[in-house]
This record gives sequence, C-alpha cells and structure tokens, in this order.
Amino acid sequence: MTVAPSETLTFECETGNYHTFCPISCVAWLYQKIEDSFFLVIGTKTCGYFLQNAMGVMIFAEPRYAMAELEEADISAQLNDYEELKRLCLQIKRDRNPSVIVWIGTCTTEIIKTDLEGLAPKLEADLGIPIVVARANGLDYAFTQGEDTVLAAMVQRCPNKVEKEEEKQERNAIQKLLNFGKQKEDVAADEAEYTNHPPLVLFGSLPDPVVTQLTLELKKQGIKVSGWLPSKRYTELPAVAEGDYACGVNPFLSRTATAFMRRRKAKLIGAPFPIGPDGTRAWIEKICSVFGIEPVGLEEREAQIWASLEDYIQLIRGKSVFFMGDNLLEISLARFLIRCGMTCAEIGIPYLDKRYQGPELALLEKTCHEMGVPLPKIIEKPDNYNQLQRIHEVRPDLVITGMAHANPLEARGISTKWSVEFTFAQIHGFTNARDILELVTRPMRRNNSMKDLGWDRLVKEEAQV
Repeated sequence: MTVAPSETLTFECETGNYHTFCPISCVAWLYQKIEDSFFLVIGTKTCGYFLQNAMGVMIFAEPRYAMAELEEADISAQLNDYEELKRLCLQIKRDRNPSVIVWIGTCTTEIIKTDLEGLAPKLEADLGIPIVVARANGLDYAFTQGEDTVLAAMVQRCPNKVEKEEEKQERNAIQKLLNFGKQKEDVAADEAEYTNHPPLVLFGSLPDPVVTQLTLELKKQGIKVSGWLPSKRYTELPAVAEGDYACGVNPFLSRTATAFMRRRKAKLIGAPFPIGPDGTRAWIEKICSVFGIEPVGLEEREAQIWASLEDYIQLIRGKSVFFMGDNLLEISLARFLIRCGMTCAEIGIPYLDKRYQGPELALLEKTCHEMGVPLPKIIEKPDNYNQLQRIHEVRPDLVITGMAHANPLEARGISTKWSVEFTFAQIHGFTNARDILELVTRPMRRNNSMKDLGWDRLVKEEAQV
C-alpha cells in the first residue's frame, strides 16, 4: 500500500480510565538502581497492600524500601506526623545507613493531610541525611511516571560545577567503571579520543549493562557522558550547571526534562529514544548534530543489527499489532515494529507530551512513509470499551496490553503480550533490540508450537463446549 506524502499523524483523546499500575511501583526498580538509597512509601493501607502484592516476591531479599501506613487518625491529622516520621527515619538510619532517604508520598497533601515537603527540610537537618520527597500517586497517567517524579526531584539535588576537576572525575561513576583496571597512560589516551564539547548528562533508569553500552556507543563518536541520572549511588549524582546539555532515554520522563531546563537552566536535546536499531541510531545522530560532530559508522552498525534480527523479523513481517496503552513506551515500540515490517492500526497511550516526544513522533511518521504502510491513529487516554470494539473489527495478530485485559482477549482468540514486560526488559540500544523481538514473537511462537502439536484444535473444541 502506498501512502500519500501529505498524510500526517492523527490524534484523538477519549478521556477513558487509566488502567495501569499505581506509580508507587517505581520503587521496585529504583531502589535496585540507586544502591545506597532507602525508599519510604508514605500512604494508606491500600497502598501497602499493593506494594505487598506487587513486590512480595522480593521480601526475602531485604529490599531497601518500607511502607509507613497512615491510620485513620493520621489522615485526620490528629497525630504528630513529624515525630512519627523522625522515629521511622532514625530507625532506617540505624539499621541501613543509607546515603539518601526518598519519601514517596502516595497521595496529595489534601488527601493524606501530611505536608511531606514542609517536614522534610527540618528532618533532613536533624538527621544529617538528605531526604528527597516525590509524590508518586495515582493521579499520574501511567505507573512509569513514578520514576519521572522521583528523578525530577533529584534534579534539584545535583551539584553544580563549582567543584574541582578531580572531584568531578571522582563523581562520574560511569567513567570510573570504564577506566577500571587501566593504567594512567591508557586512561589519558582514552580521554584524548573525546572531542571538545559541553557537558552531557543522560537521564533515565537503566540496568548497568545498558548504561555502559549506550555510553560506549557515544564514546565511539567522541562524545563523553558526564553522568547519568539516576546514578548507581546517590553520592555520585552528576554535576549540572547552566548551559550544560541533558538528553533522556525514556518517553515517560517529561517532568525530569522540564526540571533540567527550568530549575538548572540546562539545554535539552530532543531526540527519538534509543529503542531499536533505528531509534538508537537517530538518538546518537541527534546528539552528534547538537555538538557539531559528524557521526561515523552508524549506518553500517544499524544494518549489522538488522541482519542479526532477520530470524525474528520473518515471524512478524506483514502482521499487525495494536497497542491498548499502559506504560508510555507505546510510540517508540510501535515505530520499531513498523520498521520490522508490521502494521499498526492504533496506538493507545495514557498520556502524550507532544513536545518531549516530538522527535519520536516525527520518526514514527517518517518510518511509516518509508515502509509504505498507513499511519496509526494515536489515541490518548483511550476508553477500553471502545478499544475492544475496534480490536474486534480489525482482528490484529497481536495486542500489547496491560495485564487486566490479556486473558479476556486470549479467550477470544487474540494473541496478547503484557506491556509491563517491556518496562522491565532491557530494550535500549543496538544489541538489545533482540530482546524486544523475543517478547513480541513469543505469543506467535507459542501458537505455532500449539498448531504443530494439534492443541489449537483441542482448545477450540473445548471453547465451543
């Protein structure tokens, strides 16, 4: 099918309910990423039940988070909030000795009647431990935005550039990792490979191997990463000064991007996100263009990765995918799957910041034109009832959805994949594109195996009975 060049993306908003996890679930991956932190979730018993169910499998690992449950008297503001929080934080300091305590407020001040932002500075001075306050509550659109809230609060804690050069080198955790085991001469030789450009901070919580991969990809272009937010340790937060550059790696970090620009006067590099070979190449190229660097070898690098993915791509080429909307990764994943040869009728997304995701939207549109497929319709805050009607009409080969709708769709003969799996999988960078396709093709490979064994016929007969 040939697409007219004038065709553009269409956007709709249905104001449906948000069928996603609560943003306090961000604790599950942030406490593991920031190794010297402790997360204190402050909320009601309902919030405690959610954490207990969502992260109960980690209870035997002594995780660095806890729940401060508010009883009815607390919500009525009849108890001394400061003394109670001080008692809890003193216990945390004595038992765990963290470098930072992050208070996750599960509701607004009007609901829980506790002014966490007002209490934190005084308690921080009394304890001698930094206390970062983040409101990761159910008023957010998607559960991934809990990380956005925490990182936006941490932006204000990043040191400025008044420190000495030696201290800046010591603070750059990723650089220490890359230089580990090297002689001083080798380190000096590596430093000479970088071009002279303003400091660059990358933001987004990624596993350490992916952080290293993306840092090395930029190093090949002569670009030095000054630091990552969040860093592996709170004491190694990147230094940020006015005029420095910041670039995100995830589509759900619009508040963090705004905090860098407004609070630290940094310059934001708007780029597609490094998800899939195409997105990773576009991400690196945009950073290079800002610093006036001519990228080298990216076209060959991307072609090499695509060639290695061909066995997976054969399974999905010509098939269709439908996104119901859950974690704000939908547009980036849709763009990558369309480049793999799929079609996409609709991209549901809980919330869309067109400024922050503007470069990603432009790459999606360009990809559809180049692949000769219709542009998907983007539905913000989709109404799931209406979506189910549209799914019934178009009968897509795969629906990427939240956990609540997976089993009902499977019962109707539609293959599904949980969107939350993409949140926790390593999907960034060139080499991790294979992990995306491993997840996407798993339902199709499962169906093929069932056909070979004759189980699909048995399932249909049981469904008819």
